[in-house]
Amino acid sequence: MIQFRTIDVMMPTLDWDRVRCWITSVIDSAGFKVGELHYLFCSDEALLNINRERLGHDFYTDIVTFPLDECNVYISSEFCISLDRVAENCFNFGRSFDNELLRVMIHGVLHLTGFDDQTESDRLKMRSQEELCLKLFENIDNQ
Repeated sequence: MIQFRTIDVMMPTLDWDRVRCWITSVIDSAGFKVGELHYLFCSDEALLNINRERLGHDFYTDIVTFPLDECNVYISSEFCISLDRVAENCFNFGRSFDNELLRVMIHGVLHLTGFDDQTESDRLKMRSQEELCLKLFENIDNQ
């Protein structure tokens, strides 16, 4: 199950059925199955409060990922995404809003499938995998 909700922002306009197919395809290709994925879109301030309350972090970020279990078969998580950060990222990196939103959404999934971004080498691998996933999105049909 993959759900999309908002807190204090308008729901982005994407083809959410296509996005579900894409996320499922990425997870399947990594050797996992979709469990429960909850995407929560919000403002900078809402995500800052979540980051403070749940992680003790006092900084803005584009996504925070909260795994819901430690299963080796199913990917289940809550993803909190700041649409304000996504908008700033797309401006800073010269990407469309939709492209940057999809990149951030799949970034959280990639963390759960074993990718990390703590070192420069890991960041390069993560970016490469994000690019592959975005290319896959271009070819996804609503199956």
